[in-house]
Amino acid sequence: MFITRAYPLVHDAHVLLVGLSGALFAARGLGVQLGMAWAMARKVRMASVYIDVALLAAGVWLWFMLGFHPLHDTWLGVKLGLLVVYILLGTMALKRAKGRLNKAAFFLLALGCYGWMISIAVTKHPLGFFKGVLA
Repeated sequence: MFITRAYPLVHDAHVLLVGLSGALFAARGLGVQLGMAWAMARKVRMASVYIDVALLAAGVWLWFMLGFHPLHDTWLGVKLGLLVVYILLGTMALKRAKGRLNKAAFFLLALGCYGWMISIAVTKHPLGFFKGVLA
């Protein structure tokens, strides 16, 4: 009963947090490209951490509520793998890559990865929106 009532709230929170996380990353990435100090300020970085921790918690909660398993539900496994790639690309885009051009390339790759993860979540297919093109 609790799961039935909690699901819409957790799902909506997850979707909201996905949007907030992506919007903040996009804003920070643009800020880094424009050389704006606020993009790497401690308060902004911590806001990103808090949003992402809440997002991860909501995602794990949904995972357990729905009984998905990343090895059996391939779309979830691919999405989780892409999450790791997205984090690595985002780290390179925001601080680790040398030079603005390299940061820009990693930023665009991270945004593409983010979009692919969303398309996988929407379609529940490992290829996401590429399903019709590649399958």
